[in-house]
Amino acid sequence: MSKYFMQPVKKFEELTIRDSFMFGTVMEDPSLCREFLEVLLQRPVGSLSGITREKDVKLTEDGKAIRLDIYAKDLSDGSLIDAEMQNLNKQSLEALNLPKRSRYYQSLIDLQALSVTDSYRQLSDSNIIFICTFDPFELGSMCYTFTERCNELPNLELGSGTRKYFFNTTAIPSDMPRDMHRLYNYINNGTVSDELTRRIDDSVKVVRLSSEKRALYMKTLTWLDDEKYYAREEGLAEGREQGLSEGREQGLSEGRMDTLIELYLEGSITKELALSKMGISAEELDRYAADMKARTT
Repeated sequence: MSKYFMQPVKKFEELTIRDSFMFGTVMEDPSLCREFLEVLLQRPVGSLSGITREKDVKLTEDGKAIRLDIYAKDLSDGSLIDAEMQNLNKQSLEALNLPKRSRYYQSLIDLQALSVTDSYRQLSDSNIIFICTFDPFELGSMCYTFTERCNELPNLELGSGTRKYFFNTTAIPSDMPRDMHRLYNYINNGTVSDELTRRIDDSVKVVRLSSEKRALYMKTLTWLDDEKYYAREEGLAEGREQGLSEGREQGLSEGRMDTLIELYLEGSITKELALSKMGISAEELDRYAADMKARTT
């Protein structure tokens, strides 16, 4: 069994709107999703079309796939919306790397939205929205909005039609709109204080009772486990190809070595397979395995 299945994961009935799966599932309701976005953005949002939860986007066979929490089109202006619930989950801000992540999400959405025969004028405006249960830039703002502007003439916007929003649910400034404050409180601690948060909470409770959604949640965990496994396989391959100690350290970084040693010790993979995947000698494997046993006993 993989290390990631052995890690404690949230039980289905414990999921809240803070969890990506629950957020994506609840926001499949077009009306609820629109109202949620209107409170966040503090502006009207048109009817939403083609709402897709956990939309897979991968443009090339060897490209890095992403899975969007919510992907929709605003029918009032044709703009595309990607909304993501983000938790640190014991990661550092640097490891999460939201700025680069937003750039990558933006590029893949644009590539998918424009066909070969379309002109650039037909490229839809797009909004990348990260709802963060932490302060992504540690400056205390309730929202950080980024557009492309000229350094020399700050009032001049490029007009590319892209916007990136980073909402910080931990912020409670004195000038915060009341409906936004109530929504942040619900995201943070589940407090129901108005009609929107009541509707969201009711939807969360309905999802928890669904055997179909429970099965889908387990399928999602399997998908995530596979993605982590293949990412580590790529790192291992890179380390072996370089054939250098620094290459091996890069390939086996972030727990990759520990993962394979755990699988070897529990009997999930043979010694030969572990050696093949780690690119080390049998003596090194025995030494690492002995060290891990000593740490866990």
